[in-house]
Amino acid sequence: MSVRHAKLRDVEALGELLDGYRVFYDQPSDLASARNFLAHRLGLGDSHLLVYEGEGGELLGFVQLYPLFSTVRLAPLWLLNDLFVAPNARERGIGRALMIAARDLAQANGVRHLKLATQIENHTAQRLYESLGWQRDTVFHHYALTVDDKVLEESCP
Repeated sequence: MSVRHAKLRDVEALGELLDGYRVFYDQPSDLASARNFLAHRLGLGDSHLLVYEGEGGELLGFVQLYPLFSTVRLAPLWLLNDLFVAPNARERGIGRALMIAARDLAQANGVRHLKLATQIENHTAQRLYESLGWQRDTVFHHYALTVDDKVLEESCP
């Protein structure tokens, strides 16, 4: 069992994991779109996508990081946007292995800061992150805005 970089040949199996991840976050299942999204990420190389491969070659989990920049730090940072382990593979250290591999990849690329967000109710994930030295942000409030035509029309005078 090992963590490795995802490849285009992984899109079919990885798509099932991504679809499961999206369903976990209350999105409707859409396997074709999940596979298409992954094919684009891998084709463009605009994210770092690591997979955990089981002994039989099956993909059991993934972590995806997106490069960003910090103006305040004058340095690159990566957003650890996605971490998912197949439900039948949980409690085996796979999430921990993926998180450590993500940290090591960032360090090897000269990235000294990673950030992530998780659901407030996801206590299992929070325990994992904190056990690996991640600290909850107590300095900044983080906001989100969904941009669509209706929001834009309502906000313009």
